[in-house]
Amino acid sequence: MLDISLPESLDAFWMPFTANRQFKAKPRLMASAKDMHYITVDGRQVLDGTAGLWCVNAGHCRDRIVDAIHQQAATLDFSPTFQMGHPGPFALADRLAKMLPGDLDHVFFANSGSEAVDTALKIALAYHRVRGEASRTRLIGRERGYHGVGFGGVSVGGIAPNRKFFGSLLPGVDHLPHTHNLEQNAFSKGQPTWGAHLADELERIVTLHDPSTIAAVIVEPVAGSTGVLIPPVGYLEKLRSICDKYGILLIFDEVITGFGRLGKAFAVDYFGVMPDLVCVAKGITNAAVPMGAVFARSYIYDAFMHGQESAIELFHGYTYSGHPLACAAAMATLDIYEEEQLFDRAASLASYWEEAMHSLKGVPHVIDVRNLGLVAGIELESIPGQPGVRAYNALVNCFEQGLLIRTTGDIIALSPPLILEKHHIDEMVERLSHVLRSM
Repeated sequence: MLDISLPESLDAFWMPFTANRQFKAKPRLMASAKDMHYITVDGRQVLDGTAGLWCVNAGHCRDRIVDAIHQQAATLDFSPTFQMGHPGPFALADRLAKMLPGDLDHVFFANSGSEAVDTALKIALAYHRVRGEASRTRLIGRERGYHGVGFGGVSVGGIAPNRKFFGSLLPGVDHLPHTHNLEQNAFSKGQPTWGAHLADELERIVTLHDPSTIAAVIVEPVAGSTGVLIPPVGYLEKLRSICDKYGILLIFDEVITGFGRLGKAFAVDYFGVMPDLVCVAKGITNAAVPMGAVFARSYIYDAFMHGQESAIELFHGYTYSGHPLACAAAMATLDIYEEEQLFDRAASLASYWEEAMHSLKGVPHVIDVRNLGLVAGIELESIPGQPGVRAYNALVNCFEQGLLIRTTGDIIALSPPLILEKHHIDEMVERLSHVLRSM
């Protein structure tokens, strides 16, 4: 039986992305979860408005996933995938390839979104090298982009606090401007109409460095962790066109948008824009076991399959790539997505979600609402001289009112499990509105 009581001490655990001293003075601890709710250590029910951390798309503690993990752990707990193998990752990769459009038909497994991003960046650099274009080493990210916490992901990412403590990071990295503009796009429903021209900045960067030096551009189709930035109409299409023009690979970071968040399996499907590489994690296993992956188009994989058949084609990988428990969890998760038609469910709820979120317009402190699929960002006016404090206070107050939200700066992000009902949406809006009106 698991011990879910309050620990004797909270001191030893150095918490990630957390104000440790503040949290440990008044902790918010979960003890269990089921479907749409957490239960705290003091027995309170908390509605999950964020699918954990953008990841529990099928809801919590689903029996099918729990059973699959248990059975796999009792059968084969670990097998290496370096010069060995087991059936799990082969079956999972084949199933994922069949879900994807076009020739996105090869899968490299990692253990997180951060690892997936660094893997994709390394594949992009190695791809150009094996094709005889070793001069293509420059990587292009975007301001306010989040691509995990590896040195590669932080380098192409564009969130200042994530970068400033860690020196010069990777050399040869440039950044596109972000697309956020309240003056032009505040309270847009779905994709804003202003901002596609911002993709043209890639032309300037290409001219500055010469296309022969640029390996890849990486963007989130919808920037999540920075506060839900929806791409303007035509923006992603322009990036694709410019990359095609100069032989630059386009990488989509779909760690958040993958597996139904927008009402389609992937943002690739939703926007109809085909990248060369796709990074996923989070929803691939419903977060029950850590896993990440990179989807590669066939010509990228094929470029490595030359020379002696006994030679290792890509010197990269992780001890836990294609871990048996992760593969079992992923297969069970995909079963749930398919049998319960959760991606279609998300699409069917998107308009109700949109209207509910935009009903917060006019609530005190709200200066913008933006949405797409089942994700929303509610931007609050900052307290002068105290950026982020208002949203953090909202997070604490919402937790006390039985609602889990996510904040970044003074932006509240909502991204619930795809199993939610309309009454859950109503509860989220009611509780959030109450908290904001009382602040």
